[in-house]
Amino acid sequence: MQQKIRWMLPLAASVATLVTVPAAAQQQRYPARPMRIIVNFTPGGATDILARLLSARFLAAWGQPAPVENRPGGAGNIGAEIVAKSAPDGYTLLMSTASTAVNVTLIPKMPYDLRRDLVPITQVASAPIVVVVHPSVPARTLPELLKLAKSRKDALSFGSNGTGTTSHLAGEYLQQLSGAKFTHVPFKGASGAMLSLVGGHTDIGMPATTSARPHIATGKLRGLAVTTLRKSSVLPDLPTVASFYPGFDIDNWFALWAPAKTPAAIISQLQAEAVKSLQHADMQAFFAREGAEPVGSSSAEFAAHIEREIAKYAKIIKASGARPDA
Repeated sequence: MQQKIRWMLPLAASVATLVTVPAAAQQQRYPARPMRIIVNFTPGGATDILARLLSARFLAAWGQPAPVENRPGGAGNIGAEIVAKSAPDGYTLLMSTASTAVNVTLIPKMPYDLRRDLVPITQVASAPIVVVVHPSVPARTLPELLKLAKSRKDALSFGSNGTGTTSHLAGEYLQQLSGAKFTHVPFKGASGAMLSLVGGHTDIGMPATTSARPHIATGKLRGLAVTTLRKSSVLPDLPTVASFYPGFDIDNWFALWAPAKTPAAIISQLQAEAVKSLQHADMQAFFAREGAEPVGSSSAEFAAHIEREIAKYAKIIKASGARPDA
């Protein structure tokens, strides 16, 4: 009798395990409810569009909605802070840009700590910036532009999307490496900078490829170079700035983040699905339209990239004296 009882105890334990495992698995299944993707910029831009494309792929993969919420303002810090202070359960994500790396140095009092409060999931994509001039500027190459800038007593005007944006810091970096001097004219966004440039009110601009390409095609702007190490797939005739100044590399990148302490298994699942999404036809159409390149880095690779970006922008910002309210 005692032997029978001893034999049945393991069996009872096994039955209990069979009963409890499905419940535990159900609790651990992710995602088990709707998610949300915070975009810290206004609707309609490349960051917003890319987030919505990812949202659609997450829904298709997991059957759970992942609506996009636009929370612009504070140089991107309002939306980022929401995610940084959200529960680390994988249900609140951030789609952001290089501004996250820039703000570490640019903003004196950050409302969150990038390294402590957010965990990188993946760098989704990268797009070059284009050095362009108004056709009235008598320069057809980047060396000609810089030579012209150095020879003039009145500095050429350089319009940017705003102080601290990648369009601004790319121009500052070019000045630092070349010794040329421009007069910086900050605008409140890309549309104002582009209108001024196309209208001939500013001489030089550093817009994104998607903004620059139509105006280059119609002759309203003249493209001189792209700011990434690789040439642009949509503007293949333009050289890289790095071909004149080795190592010059500034881009518009887009990336996905989660609150710190989000379980590693969830980060891995999100990273894998985001990378898989890059092959979808809608994503490929976005890349072709924006002149962007898919990246799909691992969380560790992206974390290392962020550290390099923070260091790079810190040097540019300190050398230029850029201030968020300038």
